[in-house]
This record gives sequence, structure tokens and C-alpha cells, in this order.
Amino acid sequence: MGVSANTNETYDVSTIREDIQDALVSITPTETVLMSSIGTRNVENTYFEWAEVDLAAASTTNRVIEGEAAPGNDAPTNAVRKGNYTQISDKVVEVSTTAEAVNGVGDAQTVAEQITYKLKELKRDMEAMLFANVAASAGASGTARQTAGLPAFLTSNTSRGTGGADPTTSGTGSAGHPNAAATDATSANLRAITETLLKGVIKDCWDSGAEPTLVLCGSSQKQTISTFTGNATRYKEAEDSKLMAAIDVYVSDFGEVQIVPTRHQRARDVFVLDPNYAAVAYLQTAKQQPLAKTGHAERRLISVEYGLQVTSEKAHGIVADVS
Repeated sequence: MGVSANTNETYDVSTIREDIQDALVSITPTETVLMSSIGTRNVENTYFEWAEVDLAAASTTNRVIEGEAAPGNDAPTNAVRKGNYTQISDKVVEVSTTAEAVNGVGDAQTVAEQITYKLKELKRDMEAMLFANVAASAGASGTARQTAGLPAFLTSNTSRGTGGADPTTSGTGSAGHPNAAATDATSANLRAITETLLKGVIKDCWDSGAEPTLVLCGSSQKQTISTFTGNATRYKEAEDSKLMAAIDVYVSDFGEVQIVPTRHQRARDVFVLDPNYAAVAYLQTAKQQPLAKTGHAERRLISVEYGLQVTSEKAHGIVADVS
């Protein structure tokens, strides 16, 4: 049936108010698994240090005679000084006074909302840089300081592709700060993550004295790990007996480890972590402060100064160079 003459339809009306969802929706991921899993501490210098102690290996010959007159001295157990630099990350917001005054959808254009968005972006930046395979750097006038990322610390419990190499430190042995990042294997030498590789690194961590509880990986690696058939147990909750399509907990020979996909780490790295032995060190926690007003706009600086502390690198491991 046709439309009667002079029927006013929406096609003819140009003054209909737009239907814009007032509560803004964003699918951009903001979770920061690494930062949420490890601890935090406050530091008082741009170069911060901690002590790492390794006990002597257990002896099977520690027997002495009764009444021994002159027992000899054992080698002292001294700490190794480890360190890293803090770095500054920031975001700057500038909003015109007009944008602040108008009635915008969800008020996304206001100073307050822009600060909220930039704080979330800053947190994502921090997470990505703590995962980065970069060495520490003291910086210089005109050059930013750089905190070493997690891959640059891991030298003990590592599984690397052909051509890959462990990072190095600035001091004798394992002392000092990471002064060279890990060497990545070439793309031709990448390998698939396998249950054997993952089990091997978990074992190495346990042999080193750690009790790893967390495996961090990219999305593709998570899907591959979900196909493991050895000691893998597929369930979402410990009391849930329903078979799930993904492994949230992997039951290794040395305890359960959570398998957690992350969006901000390199896809070629799979980390095995004991979160008790790592922390984000803050020289300045995140803050926002006004910048000098010039003209018809307001400016805000959001900043943070922080670094990564890997309290004991032997508590962690990595399956590197995975495809």
C-alpha cells in the first residue's frame, strides 16, 4: 500500500536529533596483567638497587668428626647488587575553554574525561614497556633514561631459538643492571610453543628454588597451550568439573600455574613467573598537575616515574623465539 500525499516522513526531515549513545563505549583493552600480578615499592633515586642472595648448593659430604678441634671456614654467602634505572612517562592534555563549556556526548571533550582516558593510556604504555626487550640506560642531557624490561633480566631459566642469546649485565657475573638486551633469534629460527618447551622451563625454575604460578603469553600461544594433552587440566574454577575450551590452569609436575593471555607483551615471548620476586619501583607515582595557561585553553600533565625490579631472575623463566 502506498504512502498518502504530503505524509511527512523522516526522509524529509533534516532537524531530527542524532541518536548518539551518551555513555561512551570503548573496546580498547586497559588491563595490565603484569603490573597487577607483581608487587610495588618506592625508591629514592633514579638508579635503584636491591640485593640478590644465592645459597650454596646442598652438600652430601657435610660430616665432621665429634670434637673437631679446628673446623675450617666455609665460603661466605654474600649478596649480589642488582639494579635498574627509572624512566619518566607522560601524557599531556589540552582542552579549549569552549570545549569545556559545551554539552558534549558523554562529556568526552572535557578536561576531566581527557585526564581519565590519558591515565588509562599511560598505564597501557607502562605495561608494554615493562614487557619490552630493552636494556637499562642512565640517559643524559637531552636523552631519556630507560628502564630495562623483563626479557632483559632473564638469564638462568631460558629456552631460546637458534641464534638467540641471553642478556648481559654491567657488573661481574650477574651483578649490576642489564646493559644489553636478549638477542632474538631470526624469524627463520622461530619455533612453535610446545608442552615440552614449557615444561622444561617450569622445571628449571623449580630447580632454581622458585615456585612459579603464572604463565604470560600472547593470544596465539594461549590457543596453542590450550591444545596440550599432558598434565593439562581444562577448567575455569577449581570446583568446576565441566570441560572448558581453554586451559586456565596448567597442572605441572611442580604445581599449578595459571595461563594468562596478555595483549601488551611480545608475541614471541612466553614468560614463566613467580610474581613474589618482581615489582614495579616508583620514584614518582602517577599524578596530574596543571601546566601554564596560555590563551583560551587548559593544559594538564599526567606523569609517572618508575622502573622494573626483578628481585630474583632465577625465580622466572622464558620460552623465547616462539612463532
